[in-house]
Amino acid sequence: MEERKFNYRLGILVFFAVTIFLVLFSLWQNDSILKTGDPTQPAVGLPAPDFTFPELSGKMISLSDYKGQVVLVNIWATWCPPCVAEMPSMERLYQELQNEKFAILAVSIDAKGSQIVAPFMKKYKLTFPALIDAEGKMKTTYKATGVPESFIIDQNGILIKKIIGPRDWAAPEIFRFFRDLIQRPPPPQSNKR
Repeated sequence: MEERKFNYRLGILVFFAVTIFLVLFSLWQNDSILKTGDPTQPAVGLPAPDFTFPELSGKMISLSDYKGQVVLVNIWATWCPPCVAEMPSMERLYQELQNEKFAILAVSIDAKGSQIVAPFMKKYKLTFPALIDAEGKMKTTYKATGVPESFIIDQNGILIKKIIGPRDWAAPEIFRFFRDLIQRPPPPQSNKR
């Protein structure tokens, strides 16, 4: 009788263990909450979220307009000293690569918009496109934690790299990095975009 009671308890224990394993496995297979990472967070290796903002002329510009080019997206503000410091080197990068399949989209989150960004671009002789995001939507879309933050996107719209903080964009290794990325044959396109 005691052995029968033991087998009964063991059977229930095995049943619950198998059930829990199957539930957890099913949740994991279905891309559930058990997988790590924030699915809304732009992630390296995945398509970069598209966005559309006006440039200084008022023309609406979208990231998707630059498909087929390597794009450096920079989130910045005129009131941010590190942003101001990196702008001249971004201009040198732009001048170096503008005739190749390369673009810079500098998205300003200044609340006063073009009223403050246009004089800034003129003062520093910056010729790359400056987009205006006075409402700060880009910080939400790209989950930016501050400024400057930069995102490097390949010819297929895939996020290659996220960079927090300022950089010397005119350093020789940066030029090499972008040239290699521009010359790299793009991977076959998937139908997910």
